[in-house]
Amino acid sequence: MEYLDVVDEAGEPVGRRVERAEAHACGILHRTSHLWVARRRDGAVEVLLQLRAAAKESYPGRYDVSSAGHIPAGAGFVDSALRELREELGLEADASELVPCGVRRIHRRETFGGRPFVDNQVSRVFLLWRDVDEAEVRFQRSELDGVRWMRLDECIEAVRRHSIPTCIDPEELEMVAAAAAPIA
Repeated sequence: MEYLDVVDEAGEPVGRRVERAEAHACGILHRTSHLWVARRRDGAVEVLLQLRAAAKESYPGRYDVSSAGHIPAGAGFVDSALRELREELGLEADASELVPCGVRRIHRRETFGGRPFVDNQVSRVFLLWRDVDEAEVRFQRSELDGVRWMRLDECIEAVRRHSIPTCIDPEELEMVAAAAAPIA
């Protein structure tokens, strides 16, 4: 069983824990970390997208953030971002390599597997510069069906026009673009 800290609007734990399933069934505010892997190619910034496994209950077969995950009770944003990077993509990084992009407040109501799913979270978004070949990424098969690089500007446009299957929010991509601009 996975327990999550219940948090306030700033993402600070309030001293209560709930099971992950309960957090999503009842819309209880919790935390996640989103980490975008990026590289520079031919004068442009590319981002690594994960393709969620077709067997996933939520958003199967859709492109998503490079790596992301819930923050277990007692853990922090950065440690969780680095853990998810290792678990989902087999990549290692140091906390000093993460570029903070900002904080997002996410609230969505969906139905998955015939059950209500309320995603109510505070998420910190990070950028990691890492030029890695897709074939070198050791992704977690239970979570992902694959990965692909995409130019950031093209990804933003594809998400806005809904021309690729995705669960990415354009607001988050704009945060990544702003963080990448001074470096790119």
